[in-house]
Amino acid sequence: MVRIANLKIDPPLILAPMTGVTDLPFRRLMRKFGAPLAFMEMANVRSLPYNTKKSNSIIASENHDRPLGMQLLGNDEKFILRGLEIIKKFDLDLIDFNAACPVRKVVRRGEGAGLLKEPKKLFKLLKLIKKNTKLPVTLKIRTGWDKDSINAIEISKYAQDAGASAIFIHGRTREQFYNGDVDYKTIKEVKHSVQIPVIASGNIFSGALAKKMLDETGCDGLLLARGTLGNPWLFKEIRSFLKKGTLSKPPSLNLKIKIMYDHLNDMIRFYGEKRGVVLFRKFLGLYLKGNENIRQVRNSSSALKTKKELSRLLDSYFPIPKNEKKLIRN
Repeated sequence: MVRIANLKIDPPLILAPMTGVTDLPFRRLMRKFGAPLAFMEMANVRSLPYNTKKSNSIIASENHDRPLGMQLLGNDEKFILRGLEIIKKFDLDLIDFNAACPVRKVVRRGEGAGLLKEPKKLFKLLKLIKKNTKLPVTLKIRTGWDKDSINAIEISKYAQDAGASAIFIHGRTREQFYNGDVDYKTIKEVKHSVQIPVIASGNIFSGALAKKMLDETGCDGLLLARGTLGNPWLFKEIRSFLKKGTLSKPPSLNLKIKIMYDHLNDMIRFYGEKRGVVLFRKFLGLYLKGNENIRQVRNSSSALKTKKELSRLLDSYFPIPKNEKKLIRN
């Protein structure tokens, strides 16, 4: 269990914000599998004011989708203030500020991980956010810009002084993106340097890797991201491994397909059939990873736009017993 301001997160496993992934249907699914705190997709403060279909789908929520956090991306005080004013009408529990996104077009604007190069500016922006919201504020960072500029400790101290309630840290530099070894040592040093909770992420793809992160860093909790893609069972696997020291039995192919259809159906209800199917296609290979013929399925799905077409494709490679089809697809 970890406390972030007035929020009690038990178990201390948090669903990270992921662009194009952590929409309402995805969060609903993850909460069914044990995610106590979840984040919406990352929101750029420059786009929040616009009432577009895309921005509305990013901020959509419901009563059971709690506690809920929103991660903001930006570096311009004017847009940050406007964004904070807009989200006052949303039912949120937490605001996270992004200083970790490694994407080239983001850092080119001096946003995301680009702010790791400007600790004092980041400190100033955090103070501005803290002053203009009643919600708890956290900060997402990386260990540094590159191996020659590891400054996570300095930035974490700035964040604490600015009033942040927790630090989320990905154990790689911006230069690494999502490749290479996770820097457990720096995460541990950050944990020892501040009094606020430190939540770690990076390579948490199994119960064993979750325990390794906790053991080697002493962090207060885990932020789960890519490991959850096609694998909502990760939350249960981590809880089981930490409690018993053994891995739970992996889900059968039929169970994976059933959960995949649950996810697909919810996306269709939320977005409509055409958009729901198109957006869902990226999850196909993730749910069926490791199975034979998955490359053909992924390639063949690239032009499909209806549930019927998608079901027909899956049936041709992964036939389901007739007596289970209705149960799985509906």
